[in-house]
Amino acid sequence: MAGHNASASAGGYLYQTDWALVDLLRKGHTRPDQAITLELHDDVAWNEVSDVANVVELLQVKLHGTSKSAGLGDMAVDVWKTIKIWLDRPDRGDPQGPDLVLVTTSVAAEDSAAHALRPATRDIAAATNRLLAAAKSSKNDDTEVARKAFLDLDPAVRGTMLSRARLLDGQMPPEDLNAAVREALTWALPTGGSHAEDSFVSQVWKYWHEVAVDMLAGRRAAVSVTEVRAFIRELRNRYTTENLPTTVELSSITEEHIRLYDGARFVRQLDLVKYSSPALRTAIVDYHRAITQETEWLSNSLLDVYELRKFEAELRFEWEREFTSMIEDLELDALSPEDVEVAKIKAGRGLLRYLLNSTSVSIRTYYNDGFYGRGKRHELAGHDDTLQRIGWHPDFADRLEAITAKI
Repeated sequence: MAGHNASASAGGYLYQTDWALVDLLRKGHTRPDQAITLELHDDVAWNEVSDVANVVELLQVKLHGTSKSAGLGDMAVDVWKTIKIWLDRPDRGDPQGPDLVLVTTSVAAEDSAAHALRPATRDIAAATNRLLAAAKSSKNDDTEVARKAFLDLDPAVRGTMLSRARLLDGQMPPEDLNAAVREALTWALPTGGSHAEDSFVSQVWKYWHEVAVDMLAGRRAAVSVTEVRAFIRELRNRYTTENLPTTVELSSITEEHIRLYDGARFVRQLDLVKYSSPALRTAIVDYHRAITQETEWLSNSLLDVYELRKFEAELRFEWEREFTSMIEDLELDALSPEDVEVAKIKAGRGLLRYLLNSTSVSIRTYYNDGFYGRGKRHELAGHDDTLQRIGWHPDFADRLEAITAKI
């Protein structure tokens, strides 16, 4: 039972966090100077951007396992827990205080106080009378403190508090939240079909969950409507014919990923020019990110194969030009065999570093995340086709052939 309760609690927290994004996207255009907080003033709260302490709307968000009246009866624990939260506020009797909202997936029964607090069926007198009756007749120990506080409250204060309260019942279940976010983002969705749209919405969710974690951890107080809209605009700019979104983050690469490439051909190429261990690790990270990111772009129809092959051809042409220059600049005649090898290794490592820092070739005009170009160069260095392969050491082709022959 304890495990079940923990699961339900976690589900409730996730629901209120995700529901807050839907609320922000839906209301944001009418609240450009406001921000949302999580678990600061209430489950969710709307505040003035200029002063987070200036609360505009407080929302208790409840996830119930049924769409009926669970949790919304006049004696229900969730109803009285919510009322207790409202009662504990110092501005409970202030007619200019923030709106008090109970958001729930349940639907209130017609003869309940909760139903009388719905915007469409609002009747403050009826809600007050039903709550007073329930407060007097209920014997539930879990609601005793809240019921007593409600009964002891000055009638004028009680009336003012309930006049600011409303119920938003029948809210969408968790499984419908993604569709609601997608609908709210209709104006921003990229072209390219459902895969591109799915990728875009997924990035918005990822951003929101990172922001939510920061708020819940106390690393930030709020997130403003303008900040979220700025992120969405910037994200949309990456879903164009001149840009691409980066969805594979550096933080997603693990040591297990790195171990996958022990002995890989591109790693052998790096070994030929004695690329150091720390630098070798970053090269492997770039490679893994690049091929993973490219797979996602292709799968989401954000990049086509023709464009990819053209980019690879330009990378090879850039390499061929610089590799030829490196060979021409080598002066080996007066060197001993040992010094010749040292000179070749140094020249190859210089070529590698130069090309890894080169930004003259990019997959799209405004895409400038460097890991992709670096990773693609490593991919070409490990290409199965010797005619397509590039390398760093002046003798890389013969050296790789010799290594392969020994295996």
